[in-house]
Amino acid sequence: MYPPLSIALAQLNPHLGNVRANLDRLADARAKAAQNGAAIIVTPEMYLAGYPCDDLVLRSDFMDEVAAAIDELTALTKDGGPAIIVGAPYAEDGLIYNSVFVLDGGEVIGRRDKVNLPNYGVFDDKRNFVAGAMPGPIMVRGLRLGLPICEDMWTPDVIECLTESGAQMIIALNASPFETGKTDQRMLHAVARAVEAGLPVIYVNMIGGQDELVYDGGSFAINMGGKLACHLPSFSESVTLVEVKDQLGDLHLTGQITPPDEGTEALYRGLMLGLRDYVEKNGFPGVGLGLSGGIDSALVAAIAADAIGPEKVHAVMMPSPYTSQDSLNDAADLAKRYSIPLDTINIGPAMEALDTMLASQFSGTEAGIAEENIQSRLRGLVLMALSNKHGPMVLATGNKSEYAAGYSTLYGDMCGGFAPLKDVWKVQVFDLCRWRNQNLPRGAAGPAGEVIPPRIIDKPPSAELRPDQKDTDSLPPYERLDAIMMAICEEMSDIETIIARGYDREEVARASQLLFRAEYKRFQAAPGPKMTPLAFGRDRRLPLTSGFNPLYLSGSKESSGARSRFASPPARQAICMSAICARRWSIFSLPAKQAASSCCALMTQTLNGRPPPLRSVFGLI
Repeated sequence: MYPPLSIALAQLNPHLGNVRANLDRLADARAKAAQNGAAIIVTPEMYLAGYPCDDLVLRSDFMDEVAAAIDELTALTKDGGPAIIVGAPYAEDGLIYNSVFVLDGGEVIGRRDKVNLPNYGVFDDKRNFVAGAMPGPIMVRGLRLGLPICEDMWTPDVIECLTESGAQMIIALNASPFETGKTDQRMLHAVARAVEAGLPVIYVNMIGGQDELVYDGGSFAINMGGKLACHLPSFSESVTLVEVKDQLGDLHLTGQITPPDEGTEALYRGLMLGLRDYVEKNGFPGVGLGLSGGIDSALVAAIAADAIGPEKVHAVMMPSPYTSQDSLNDAADLAKRYSIPLDTINIGPAMEALDTMLASQFSGTEAGIAEENIQSRLRGLVLMALSNKHGPMVLATGNKSEYAAGYSTLYGDMCGGFAPLKDVWKVQVFDLCRWRNQNLPRGAAGPAGEVIPPRIIDKPPSAELRPDQKDTDSLPPYERLDAIMMAICEEMSDIETIIARGYDREEVARASQLLFRAEYKRFQAAPGPKMTPLAFGRDRRLPLTSGFNPLYLSGSKESSGARSRFASPPARQAICMSAICARRWSIFSLPAKQAASSCCALMTQTLNGRPPPLRSVFGLI
C-alpha cells in the first residue's frame, strides 16, 4: 500500500539568468502548493538558471549564484512543507552538468544528471554540459521516483534503467520548446515510456519566451496504461496538483485536464508569448512598428497589442508618393479598432532630398531596386530614430516567405529588434488574421471582434514601392511559393524531388536560387519566435560563403549517377523525411513495432506525394 499524497506541477516561466527572481517565484509557488496540501513540488528543467543558458554556465560568478540559490531553497525545506524537485546547472571538478536536485528537510537528499544531451536543431547541450551516469530512483516522501531530464525521456534507455532499479513513478523535468505538431509527439513518447515501464509518468514543461524559443507548457500526467490523468494549460503559468493514490497495489494519478491549444490558436498564442516575454524580460517600455495598411504589419500590430497592451504599441504610417489612399485608410482603421496610437510621417521630402544627393551617382541609369530600397530604408531610419528617442523596440514585420525569398530590404523593412512573423509563412498570416477576427485569445489585452479590417486581408499584397506594384510581380503566388519553400527549407528537398510533386520547374528553380542568395540577409535579421520544425536562426545553419548551387545539379549529367543511388525523387524524399523525423523526434526510440509502423506510414504517404499528417492523439489517450 502506498500513502496518498499530492504532487504540485510548477509550470513556471523563468527569467533566464535572473536566479533571484526565479527563486522567489518558486518560493511563492511552493507556499501556495503547501496551502493546497502538496507534499512535493516539481519545476521544469534548468528552472533556476533558465534554458538554454548557453555559455553563461562557463561563468563562475553565475554558477556561484545558482549554487547559493540551491542552498537557500534547501534551507527553506526545513519548515516541513513540500519537498522541492528543481532543475539547475551544477559544477563539480571542472565539469558542468544539467541536473535535478531533490531538497527536503533542510537537506539535498539527491541529485541526478542529464544523461542524453541533445545536439541537434536548436539544442547544443554538448557544448556546455557533460553527460551524467545512468541514474537510479530517489526516495521522496515514501516514493521511489525516477527523475529523467527532458531528452532522457525521448529514448527508452534511461527509463529502462530507472525501472529495473526500482522506480515506482517517473517524473520528467523538461524545457521542450514549442513547434507545430510537437504536443502530439511529446504525448506519444510519454505513452511509450509509460507502457514500456509499466509506471505512471509525470511530464513538467517550462513556459515562456526565450530569445527565439517559445516554451508552451502543456505539462501532463499519465497512468501506467497510457491514460491521461492531468493536463495543464498551454502558454500559461500554472501550479496544479496531481493526486497520487494506491489502486490495488499500483500508483494511480488524478488531476484536472485542460485540453491543449492546437492549430492556429496555438500558433497565435505562441507568437503572443514569444513577443511579450522578449519585450518584458529585456525591459523595453513598449514597441514601435511601421503600419503600412498591409496584412503583415496589421498582424504584427494585432499580436503586439494582444501581448503587451495597445497602449504600449506605437504605430507609424510613413507614406511615399506610391502609397495608396486605401492603405492610409486601412492603417487608420486598424489602429482605431485596436486603440493603437498612430502617427503619420511623410517620407516624400526625404526621398526628394536623396534623389538630389544621388543624382550624379545615379545619372544615366533607370530607376529600379535601388530607389525602391531607399524608401524602405528611410522608413527603417525613421523607426530607429523614434526608438532611440523614446525607447520602444522596433518590430520587423516581414514573414517567413519573404525572408526565404529575400523579398525584404536589409536595413529597411528588416530593421528592428524582434521579428514576430519570422517563422510564419504568408499563407499562415492570412489564416491567423481570419482566426483573430473570430476569436479572442486567452490572455489577450486587445478587444474581441473583427479587429483586422477585412479589406486588409482581401486585397492583393503589395510593397507599394512603385506604381501599381504587386508581390506577384516578383514572386509566384504565395500558395505555390510557400509549398516550394517549405519543401526546400523544412524538408531539405532537392529541385527534382519538388518538381516530381507537380510543381513548375521554372518556379522551383527560381525559388531555390532566391533562397540561397538571401542567406546573408537572414544572417543579419532580427530574432523571431520559432514556430515550425525548422526555423531561420539557430535552428538552421548554412554557410554564408558557398559554391554550392542546386541549379547546377538539377538535371545535369554529372548528377544523374549520384541521384540514382537514392532511386526516384519520391523515394529519396521518403528516406530524407524518415531521417529528419528520426533526428528531431527520435521516432526509432519507440517500441519496435510502433517505430516500424510509423516509418512505413511516413514513407508511404511521402511516396504518394502527401506530407505526413501530425495526427492528434490527445483524444485517444
